[in-house]
Amino acid sequence: MSNPRGAGIASFVGTSIEWYDFYIYGTASALIFGKLFFPEVSPTAGVMASFATFWVGFLARPLGGVIFGHLGDRIGRKGTLVMTLLLMGGATTLVGVLPTYASIGILAPVLLAVLRFVQGIAVGGEWGGAVLIAAEHAGPKRVLYAAFAQQGSPAGSILATGVFALVSLMPDDAFSAYGWRIPFLLSAVLVIIGLVIRLRVEESPEFVKMREQREVAKLPVAEVFRTALPLVVLGIGASGVGIASAYFTNTFILSWATTDLGIARGTMLNVLLIVSITQFVTQPIGAVLGQRMGAARYMLIAFGALIVCTPITFLMVGTGSPTLATLGLALSVVFGGSSYAALAGFLAEAFPARVRYTGISLSYQLCGALIGGSTPMIAQYLLSSTGTIWAVVVQYLVIILLTMACVVGLRRLSAARVPVEV
Repeated sequence: MSNPRGAGIASFVGTSIEWYDFYIYGTASALIFGKLFFPEVSPTAGVMASFATFWVGFLARPLGGVIFGHLGDRIGRKGTLVMTLLLMGGATTLVGVLPTYASIGILAPVLLAVLRFVQGIAVGGEWGGAVLIAAEHAGPKRVLYAAFAQQGSPAGSILATGVFALVSLMPDDAFSAYGWRIPFLLSAVLVIIGLVIRLRVEESPEFVKMREQREVAKLPVAEVFRTALPLVVLGIGASGVGIASAYFTNTFILSWATTDLGIARGTMLNVLLIVSITQFVTQPIGAVLGQRMGAARYMLIAFGALIVCTPITFLMVGTGSPTLATLGLALSVVFGGSSYAALAGFLAEAFPARVRYTGISLSYQLCGALIGGSTPMIAQYLLSSTGTIWAVVVQYLVIILLTMACVVGLRRLSAARVPVEV
C-alpha cells in the first residue's frame, strides 16, 4: 500500500482496533469494574476508584509518546506502529483473563492498573504514528488524510459499545462472572487482522527522504524541547475538546445515566452506539471542510457551536429519556467529532518533519493525561459534591474555551515557525 488511500485505510484499521481496546476499558470501568475489583467500598466510591484506574492509562500515554515517538522519528513510522498494536492487544487480552478481587484480593486491582498502564503506553505511541503514516503519504491533502486515523476513534467506540451491548443482554450473574471478559478476549482476534493490514503499508515517503538525506534527528525528544516546546504546550491545549468529549460521553455520562438517572444499562449502551455511529458518519465533514477552509478556522467554528449545544445536551440527557438522551448526545457529537477530524492534520502541520512524531505525540498524549483521563473522575466528583449536573457543564465549557484559545495561539505560532535546520 504505497498510495495515500491505502495508507489511510491501514491507519484507520489499526487505530480502530487500538481505540476499541482503549474504550472497552472505559465502558467496563463505568459498568462493572467497581463491583469486581473494588467491592469493599460504596458503589459511588467504587466507580471513583474504577475511574482512577481508567486515568492510569492516560498518565502512561505521554511516556508511550516519548518512547514510540523516539522510535518513529529514528527508525520509521511503520515498524513502530506494528509494535504498538502488539503491545495494546497483549495487554487488553490479559485483562480478559485477570482474576477479580474475590479470587486474589488486593493484587487484582493492582494488576488491573498495571495492564491499564501498558495500554496507555501503547496508545500513546499509536496515535501519532497512525496520523503520520496517513498524512505523510498525502502531501498537500494532509488534513483530509490524517482524518483517516481519527475515524478509528468512533469506529472503535462503535465496536466496543456494540460488543458490550450484546454481552449486557446476558443475565446479570453471567455478565458479572464472565460476560464482561468477552470484549477483552476478542482483542486477540482483532490484532491479528490489524497486523496483516498494517504490515502491507509502505514507510512514510517523508521519513524515507529524511533517512536518505541523513536528516533524521538523533534524539527527537531533546530536539522537541529545545526547538518546539511552545508548539507542544499549545498543542496540549488545542487537543482538549478532541480528547475530553469522548470521555464525557462514553464514560461519565454512561455512569451518570445508569447510576443516577435510572436508564437501564443495555438501553444506555444502545444510546451510545447510535451516537458513535452518528459521529462516524458526520465526522468526515470536519476533514473535508478543514482541508478547504483551513483546519484551525473550521475547528473554531465547530467549538463555537459546541458551546451552544453543551447545556442543551446535558439537559436532554438529564430528563432520563433514552430518546432525548440520544438526540442531545448526537447534537453534541456532530460538532465535537467534526473538530476532532481536523485536529490531526492541524497538529501534523504545526511540527517540522524530523520531530513530528514526537511532537504531536507529546501534545496529544500529555493532553490525554491532564484532561482526558481526569475528565470522568472530576465530573463525578463535581456531581457528587455539588449535587447538580451544572457543575459538570461548566467543566466542559471551560475545556472548550481553553481549547479555542490554544488553537488560535498554535495557528499563529506555527505560521511564524522557522523550519528546524539540520
